[in-house]
Amino acid sequence: MMLPTVTSPSRSLDAALRAKIDSKTKPLGALGQLESLALQIGQVQASLSPTLAQPTLLVFAADHGIAHAGVSAYPQAVTEQMVLNFLSGGAAINVFCRASGLDLRIVDAGVNADFGTLPGLIDRKIAHGTANFATQPAMTAAQCDAALTAGAELADDLANHGCTVLGLGEMGIANTSAAALLVHVLSGLPLVECIGRGTGLDDAGLARKHAILAAALAHHGQPADARAALMTFGGFEIAMMAGAMLGAAARRVLVLVDGFIASAAYLVAQQMQPALSDYAVFCHCSDEHGHRALLRHLDVKPLLDLGLRLGEGSGAALAYPLVNAAVAFLNDMASFESAGVSEKTA
Repeated sequence: MMLPTVTSPSRSLDAALRAKIDSKTKPLGALGQLESLALQIGQVQASLSPTLAQPTLLVFAADHGIAHAGVSAYPQAVTEQMVLNFLSGGAAINVFCRASGLDLRIVDAGVNADFGTLPGLIDRKIAHGTANFATQPAMTAAQCDAALTAGAELADDLANHGCTVLGLGEMGIANTSAAALLVHVLSGLPLVECIGRGTGLDDAGLARKHAILAAALAHHGQPADARAALMTFGGFEIAMMAGAMLGAAARRVLVLVDGFIASAAYLVAQQMQPALSDYAVFCHCSDEHGHRALLRHLDVKPLLDLGLRLGEGSGAALAYPLVNAAVAFLNDMASFESAGVSEKTA
């Protein structure tokens, strides 16, 4: 498998970017996180006047064999049903993308259904869901590599068509179970801190989920690396998100990371290629148990904290206007000199 190589952006414009930010008609640092975001986008595009073109959000959908073990409050059929809802324009992510001016595209990474040819659906199905990782690895090495490659190719194709900012979302019943184990084995965070209620488990369901995941972990042991962890516990949508993040970053496309599942995909991808961190914007802190701990582990500060736990890329879509605002102030806000405003004297 040959994934694209991600290299850190040049820092040659850092001083000029900081000077441009500091020269705007505001006290130093008064725009807070927007200033660091503007700096990051300028670094990614190697430009003092970056642009956000063809902003796109990809939602990857896939099913998980572990769902049959009883780790979710919803049946597996909901994955297929939600894909149809996305395609008909009725889901939250459709509404938020329309409001934020994002182009939304839906990818079948491995849903346990046969959609045929549906308008708007990108077919990259690896299989009809992963295997049940309670008893065997979720996917084969070939399936894992195919999913990573498909994600990278989708991002590369978007870059070829002018996309400079890419958000990633997902849909897959039981994927919080896959994400919880990926986060645990790759971050070292205690398993109990990584497991949450997902789609709304009650206390008994949460206890059952914890027991099932602890048993799966004991069965497989600690994976050797990020790719092995992905093969053992991951999902096809998680693997494609990881590949898309790497494919986007390799093309100097800004990556908008959504919630807990997307952050688990990021953790996989970043351990494969650490320079990915330079291209990633963490959009929100999910209310799914484990996400806040993971963000602390990664030492990143998300743009929003709204108590969301929907997935679908919803946090990325809601955060995009802030990304747009960071570029707008960098490019369009007057400087003290151009506006004839006196600067601080002491």
